[in-house]
Amino acid sequence: MSRRGPLKSAVPSNLVSPVRRCSRTACGRPAVATLTYVYADSTAVLGPLATYAEPHCYDLCAEHSERLTAPRGWDVVRLAVDSGPARPSSDDLEALANAVREAARPQERAAGPGAVPGVMGPGGRDANPMEVARRGHLRVLRSPDS
Repeated sequence: MSRRGPLKSAVPSNLVSPVRRCSRTACGRPAVATLTYVYADSTAVLGPLATYAEPHCYDLCAEHSERLTAPRGWDVVRLAVDSGPARPSSDDLEALANAVREAARPQERAAGPGAVPGVMGPGGRDANPMEVARRGHLRVLRSPDS
């Protein structure tokens, strides 16, 4: 270990951007699409920006993705590129609201079928005739046919 301390980066961290940039030389615009070549099929596939930067794929900005041409004899497959961030739909918002309502319901629903509401078991918990033992958050349940 060095007595000088940790090594300092040659590039100041405020110059490194977390936004992925276009792979074209001298283009610094943000990437919006990913280009992948399928050599076996002689096809270039241009689709939405990949989740992770892949070594054999090219990230392109909007301008370069629109002007993309492939070598003669190759096909270009253009998949729909999202133009902006996905907005929550009304179904998503309704599902979220239902989940919040479900979580806010009283604990009587957690006692399950067969429990007698209002009857408290040991430790102040609802008594459940199906429950044999409890250890932390785990429960041992009696078989329904016994």
